[in-house]
Parts: sequence; structure tokens; C-alpha cells
Amino acid sequence: MPDNVQGPGTDRAALRADCANCFGLCCVALTLTRSADFAIDKDAGKPCRNLQEDFRCGIHTELRTRGFPGCTVYDCFGAGQKVSGETFHRQDWRGAPRTAQQMFQVFPVMRQLHELLWYLTEALSLEAASSLHHEIRRALQETERLTHLPADAFRELDVAGHRDVVAELLRRVGALVRATAPRKKKRDHRGADLIGARLRGADLRGADLRGAYLIAADLTGADLRLADLIGADFRDADLSGADLTTSLFLTQSQLNAAGGDTATKLPPSLGRPTHWAR
Repeated sequence: MPDNVQGPGTDRAALRADCANCFGLCCVALTLTRSADFAIDKDAGKPCRNLQEDFRCGIHTELRTRGFPGCTVYDCFGAGQKVSGETFHRQDWRGAPRTAQQMFQVFPVMRQLHELLWYLTEALSLEAASSLHHEIRRALQETERLTHLPADAFRELDVAGHRDVVAELLRRVGALVRATAPRKKKRDHRGADLIGARLRGADLRGADLRGAYLIAADLTGADLRLADLIGADFRDADLSGADLTTSLFLTQSQLNAAGGDTATKLPPSLGRPTHWAR
């Protein structure tokens, strides 16, 4: 997934979280529920107890050992710095408490739009989907336009409707790309319950795994090239030695939720999680 595709919304740097230029929005705006992912209950709009005065996390390097692995998986796709810097013009929720509630409502909507930009940017780089590039560019431009709306406009924004339109376009993109995989029979596992599945060494090239539940699945050595992974749940899945070099719509948060090792092959746009086996 090259980062040199030109056009609106295609600057991958802007679609990566930049916590230094955010007001800790994910640590305040979101609800936390005590579980294996979070050590505490926290209501939306209430700052996490670990959030410092400078909007940094006080236990950032110890999140997994301190009971907050869910925080290491969350990815705002750059929505945090967009809301903080552009939508609210660097006016933070502590300094301007009257805008706090609105900021916390805008943030999750912006996050959805930025996630769509990530997927659409990738779609535009896929040669096998060249017949859809005009539609992809149009969707990319519209999504980018929505991210620049003033804060008040987000209240009336039908983000669910826009997501549905983009999702259908991405489905068509995925079908075109998956058709180029060498497997004659492309496995359809859309939304499938594959929790704990034994898929060690499985040939999943060109498989449709959109929204599949792969929690704690054994994917050691699996071939996931050209597989559509949008929305797949990889929590605690073992990707050791798996090949994901050309997997479709894979995100950093999916990798962060899984396990892997140095033999796991990744797309160049994504990084190897620090908690993976060395």
C-alpha cells in the first residue's frame, strides 16, 4: 500500500495518530468498561485517571502490564489531532469547558471518517481495482470534505449513511482484488465465527474475512495475501509466521490486538507491534 498516491485524503501521515498534537480525546471522550482490556470503568466525557495535565498518558509505556491493553489497540486514524487542531482551533476542553461536550461528540464521528479515508486511500492504490478508481476518488473527496466541516455541522451529519455507501464501494474493490488470487475457490468467511479456529498453515489467499471473528485463532504460518480483512477481529490471534504482505484493508490496530513474531510478513505501511515475540 504505497504512501505516494496523490489526491485528497491520501497523506498517510495525517491518518496516523499524533498524540503530541491532541488533547487526549480518546482518554476522555470514550467510555471504558472494566474488563480484560481496561482496568477501570469510566464514563464518556470523564478523563481517565491516567491522563496528565499535559494531555499525555502517565502509564503509556506500561499500559499492557497495568491492565490497559485495550488502549494499545485503539487507533483514532489521526482524528484526535484533526479535531484538536482544526475543528476546535487548538482550544482545549480544559481551557474552554463550554466546548468540551461538543468536542467529545465530534471526535468519534471524525474518527469514523478518518478510518474511511485510510481504506479509500488504500483502495486507490490497488491496480486490480483501477476500473473503480474514479468512484474511489469521488468518495475520497467527499469524505475529506466532511472532515473539514465546522463543529456544529457534525450534529446533523449522517455518518452511518456515508459509511454504508463507502462500505459497498470497498466491498466491490475487495472482490476485484481477491479475484486475482491464485486460489480457484475463494473462501467466503464474511462475519464468520472463527473464534479459536485452528488455521495453522491455512491457504487463505483471496479469502473474504470481512468482519470475521478470529479471536484467539491459530493462524501460524497462514497465507493471508489478498484476503479482505476489513473489520476482522484478531484479538489474541496468533499470526506468527503468517504472510499478510498484500492483505486488504488491514490496520495497525488489528495487528496490535494480535500476537506475532519476527517471521510475520507485514505490508510496508504497517509496523510490527512492540509486544510481539522477538
